[in-house]
Amino acid sequence: MQLNFQHLYYFWVVARAPSLTAAARQLELSPSTVSTQIRALEERLGHTLFERRGRGLVLTERGRVALAYADDIFALGGELYEALRTQEGVPIHLDRLRVGLSSHLPKLLVYALLAPATRCEGHPVHLVCLQGESSGLVADLAAQHFDLVLTEQPVGLASDLPLESLLLGECGVTLMGAPGVVARLSGEFPACLSGAPLLLPELGAPLRRRLEAYFHEQGVYPLAVGEFGDSALLKAFGQAGVGLFPVPTLVAAQVAAQYGVVPVGELSGVREQLYLLFAAGRALSPPMRAIISAAARGLGRVEGVEGAL
Repeated sequence: MQLNFQHLYYFWVVARAPSLTAAARQLELSPSTVSTQIRALEERLGHTLFERRGRGLVLTERGRVALAYADDIFALGGELYEALRTQEGVPIHLDRLRVGLSSHLPKLLVYALLAPATRCEGHPVHLVCLQGESSGLVADLAAQHFDLVLTEQPVGLASDLPLESLLLGECGVTLMGAPGVVARLSGEFPACLSGAPLLLPELGAPLRRRLEAYFHEQGVYPLAVGEFGDSALLKAFGQAGVGLFPVPTLVAAQVAAQYGVVPVGELSGVREQLYLLFAAGRALSPPMRAIISAAARGLGRVEGVEGAL
């Protein structure tokens, strides 16, 4: 079957744009023309790629698969153009490293782990990072849409997916807040947290469960004023003084400098874990080994890392 790449490009632009109207404006076409071209692609593929919800379009499950392939196709097209326009005329091949990231992971920690992968001598990398929920990321990894996934929990023992989980490491958790919020706390830590405003990861997040268990064990009951599925948004609200919020102790100093917040105290026994998921039996590439080495240096010696290297 011959694929119409013009139709695929229209689909790709719409999938990445905030709305059909915005995509049509970018393509310099009318919305009706763009819709007609996408319908032609759907008929060719035999699957619906979008479904309408309210006034917007949402990708179907097949649409998400098509988008993953479209990302690869048009990224490679961009690399082809750049390689052939080099002054030396020597094509530069970049190895694509597609990484799925749990939305709960602190961005500063993710950057510290991924940055070494972009500096592997002799292995230039084109890094593709996509964020999502752990369950969706695992499914996409199993379908080979990612090379690896960084998440806060391993693949379940009951899973029959051909994936491996490697504990990269773990670190403590520190509670932080805007100076004005912290100044209003009184008493010793952690008793001073009773009644204090608190921002939490969303329900179901592993860290959320550990925090709730800690407060219950300590007999301390903060006032939950918000819960978030994205760690950066949680910090933004914390920076604005809405409430205290948890961060991995490993990056507490960087968070303090970036957001202008101060530490309240480290939560004894509460640990933030970080796992690398990849296809079972797969040989680890040099960029993936660089990520594991960065974890070993930054998070300390952890079980399984030496063997993976």
